[in-house]
This record gives sequence, structure tokens and C-alpha cells, in this order.
Amino acid sequence: MSESANIGSSVNTDGQQAPPAKPKRPKPKSMIMQNEQNAAMFENARIAKEKGEMVGWSASIFPQEIAETLGLNVLYPENQTAGVAARKQADPFLMACEGELGYSNDLCAYAKLNLAYASVLAGEADIPLPEQGRLVKPDFLLLTNNICNQLTKWYENLARQMDIPIFFIDTCYNPYDYVTESRVRYVRAQIDRLIEELCAFTGKTWDEERFKKVMAISQRNSYLWERANNLLDRKPSPLNGFELFNYMACMVCNRGKDSTTAILEQLNTEIEEHIRNGTSTYRSEPGGEVYRVSWDGIACWPYLSHNLRTLKKYGINMVASSYGKAWAIEYEDLDGMAKAYSFASTNGDNATTMLDRRYEALKKFGVEGTIYHVNRSCKVMDCQMMEIQRQLREMAGVPFTSFDGDQADYRNFSEEQFETRILGLVEIMKANQEAKKNG
Repeated sequence: MSESANIGSSVNTDGQQAPPAKPKRPKPKSMIMQNEQNAAMFENARIAKEKGEMVGWSASIFPQEIAETLGLNVLYPENQTAGVAARKQADPFLMACEGELGYSNDLCAYAKLNLAYASVLAGEADIPLPEQGRLVKPDFLLLTNNICNQLTKWYENLARQMDIPIFFIDTCYNPYDYVTESRVRYVRAQIDRLIEELCAFTGKTWDEERFKKVMAISQRNSYLWERANNLLDRKPSPLNGFELFNYMACMVCNRGKDSTTAILEQLNTEIEEHIRNGTSTYRSEPGGEVYRVSWDGIACWPYLSHNLRTLKKYGINMVASSYGKAWAIEYEDLDGMAKAYSFASTNGDNATTMLDRRYEALKKFGVEGTIYHVNRSCKVMDCQMMEIQRQLREMAGVPFTSFDGDQADYRNFSEEQFETRILGLVEIMKANQEAKKNG
């Protein structure tokens, strides 16, 4: 199941023999397993729907372990729309959402893509649906507002459009670097009520022993995901950091499954093998890993390959990200779940907490620069980003650059701007390396 490439030589336009093309690196076993798991998730939902079983849609940082305990089939619009954008299939959905459906261009692009997709499922729009990663019409929605408040309005529109219920958990803003006991009690009470109402709606029965098993699997997966990320602290890194973006689906959609444990154990084994052998999946000509950077913000999915190629062109490896680790959610019981999911993402974090997390990562991974994705879709993150990057530069002495982009709307990105900004960062990092070398 590995990728193949034509490795024969060719002739340039000037008549010179061109060097043979480099063969593509075969997909690692862990990525094959991840792709199979992702395909199975959509297929299982389709089969369940055909059998008359209920299928839900969920926000990405919802307590996924609840649905897993109840044996519900759940799909994740944020994950699905990221895939649509990465495969460059977003245009007809964006055009329909801003055109015939009448939504504003200023909305989150994930929301725009999904609202247009939902309109097709509801019979209100005529857009050809991509074959890969097909959603089925949901019977209920699972939602928290720990990511952003626009997600709440997005799901309210879906609920009205398809006349289905939302099972919602309201989380609080945390002014401290911890979640207060009153906040834990507030969220825990909602979790208890949500479980009760979800059971009544779906006809499922809550099994406490099943929940303990799912919780243990979820915690094992959080540990393995965190560990895989942390192994990039080796110099040079055993992994091209961008590759971890491709494994996020198993944590976003399947944190409580044994199949995710198998994927992440295999990923950790592959990384450890690179460490033992002194090899890496990061390749750049010439010189290998020259600079180590952190990435702040969501991936620019429509241009992920362009971003990677540009960084490799200048010997840059992204070894730390504030984004992917958001799904390493640790807890031991329902009170712990209430606490963990209240402190897992952007909407509940104060600037000091965000700053401390990033400062720790810069030191741990030996980062020499930071790239900030000013994501038009994610305004709550962008509003904090400007102050975070200013203070972090003063605290850590690490230079940064930023570029304009979007997590799913290809129109909000410029390849030329991205490369110009990266080139400017390289000049500063190079000067810093030379100054350090010269004492």
C-alpha cells in the first residue's frame, strides 16, 4: 500500500539529461492505519443511517467519551471540512454559502462549508458532494463552547434547519491558570443532565463500567499523543512536524477507541526507530534541519503542502505547535472531565495561561522562531495572538513572523506573502545562529 513514483530520467528543454526523480517515501504503517480508521468512521455512520440508527454531529472538543460509552455513531464537521479544504474542494460550498444561502463572508470558513453541505443534505441546495469523507444527515448535535462562540451560532442554525436537538455544555472563561471548583460543579451538573437527556433521546443506557473502560482508553491515547509530540524535542527532530497534523483526526474523532491506541503506539514506535537510527522523516536540501520553529494557530489546510515545501526550502522544521496538543485531554472521572474540557481550548483561556504554555514549549523544543497564522476564520484566536507574540518575544527572545491565511477558505492566503515573511524570519534566525556561534 505504499506510494509509487516514476523514477526514470527525462530530458530538459535545453537537451540536457535531467537527474532521475526521487521516489516518494512510502507511507508509514501508522498513517495507513489512520487513513483506514478515518474511512471506517464515515462508512460506519453511513451504514448506521441506512439501518435506521441515529447519527450525530459533534464539535471537536466535546467530551467524545460520552458518545463512545453510549455506542453512538458521531461525525465531526470541523474535521470533515478541513479535509474538504485540504483536497481543494471548498469552492462550490463557499460560493453557495455566501451566494444563494446569504451568509456573510466574515463567518468561520468551517461553518460556511458545513452550512452549505448541510443545505445539500436538507434538500435546499444542489452542490455535488465529494466522494471522500461524506457526512450523513444528523439526528442530533453535540456542542460545547470551549472553542469559540461562533460554533454555538453555527450549530443553532443547523438545529433549526434540520429540526434536530442540540445537547450543549456551557463552559466558563477562566481568569486564572486553573479551573475553580464552582466552575467544575457547574459543568459537571451539565454533563450529568446531558447524559440523562441523550439517553432518553437515543434510547441508549449509560453503563458506568463501560465509561471507565472508555475513559482509560482515552487517557492512554492522550498520553501517547502527547508523547509523540514531545519526541520532537530531539535535535535534529526525528519527524517532520507537519506530519503530526495528519494524525489529528484520530484524536479529534476517536479519542476513546482502541484503534486510536494502535495507531499512536505504531506512530511512537516509528519515531523511536528514527531516534535509534539517527534518521528523520524531515528532508531538506541542502543541510537537513537548519532551523527549528513553532507554529501558532490552526493549520492552513488549503495550502498545507505549499507551507511545508516553503519551510523545507529554507531548512525549517516545525517541531512544536500550540494547536495539536489541545486534544491531549487528561482526567480520571466525571469531575475531572468537567475540569479538563473547560480548560482545553481557546475560549476559556486567559492570555497569561496561553503565554505560559507557549513559553514552556519554546524552551522545551529549542525553538528559534515562531510562525503565527493570522487565521481570518478564527477571530478569537487572532485577537489574542497579537499581544501573545509581543510578550513572548520579550520573554523568550525568539523572533516571529505572521502571515494572513485561513483554515479552509483558500481566498484568504497569498503564496508570495507567505514566502516573503518566511524569508524575513530566516534572515533573523540565521543572524542569531551566527551571533551565538561567534559568542
